[in-house]
Amino acid sequence: MGGNQSMEKARKDVIMNSQAAQFVQDKVKDNCVTVFSKSSCPYCKIAKRCLDDVGAKYESVELSDREDMSDIQDVLQAMTGERTVPQVFINGSCIGGGATTKMLHQEGRLRNLVQECGGIRQDGE
Repeated sequence: MGGNQSMEKARKDVIMNSQAAQFVQDKVKDNCVTVFSKSSCPYCKIAKRCLDDVGAKYESVELSDREDMSDIQDVLQAMTGERTVPQVFINGSCIGGGATTKMLHQEGRLRNLVQECGGIRQDGE
């Protein structure tokens, strides 16, 4: 392993052992659907609209409201290879961002993914 690769691995190890990493991992583990989002992001709005359309219950983590926004985005990059938002996790796996969520919705597959982990709202929720 070259010097740059070992430095990058060490950096990723530090990131994934941080408080922000624990926060992200807990949110993903504790919720059938978790969306890491920024309130001003149009792609985030698309992803959440698609989830609303299929009746999904989801946890929305609004990064722009958080002091540790950059740390959380570092963790997301280490986990998924992407630092951008939205990042939508269903049943513990990142399905992608707004465009992917919209595509899955248009193909009729989004609701099934959410249903697999029991994330569809029941009447009155």
